[in-house]
Amino acid sequence: MKLKKFLIFTFVVINLIGINHSYSVEPDVFVQSTVNRASEALSNKFSKEEKIEKLKEIATETVDISGIGSYTLGAYRKSISDDEINQYKILFKQYFLKSFSSRLAEYSNPEIEVVSKKKLNENYTMVSSILVGTEQRPEVKIDWRIYTKNPENPLIRDLIIEGLSLARTQKEEFSSIIQGSDGDINALFSTLKEFIK
Repeated sequence: MKLKKFLIFTFVVINLIGINHSYSVEPDVFVQSTVNRASEALSNKFSKEEKIEKLKEIATETVDISGIGSYTLGAYRKSISDDEINQYKILFKQYFLKSFSSRLAEYSNPEIEVVSKKKLNENYTMVSSILVGTEQRPEVKIDWRIYTKNPENPLIRDLIIEGLSLARTQKEEFSSIIQGSDGDINALFSTLKEFIK
């Protein structure tokens, strides 16, 4: 399970290495361009701190952090105040950026090949890819849920590793924290703040 979580953290951040979205780009091209640039951004010519900062900057521009955060909060977003929602958005963004960038900074040379794409509707396309196996790791199937409402700015909404949705997993984790404190949203805030420190 630890390996599975590591893979999730790793590959979500890989997709943060985005491209300049000043023109319409197909979701599969976006994903392949993303992973092709990942190796360069994670190369040894950058220190760990530099890698983390680069990943944070690119993630802010290319990943729908707000959308993912809203989804992972689930039904609880309907029962908390506007001030609490704003606090959550701030904390989630900091949590997201630190969690994934710090983990991926230890990783290098991802070789991912896009194999197909499937348009789900006007707003979403699923791009399927394979992480090429090596002596250190097996081949892994990775599906990318791309938000394409604005074709000039595709955004990552979810990543599915061997059938396991990152967004859904995060939602279940947050729900468990809140439920374990009798529905108190402050329990989640405390957990996020502790991680961010």
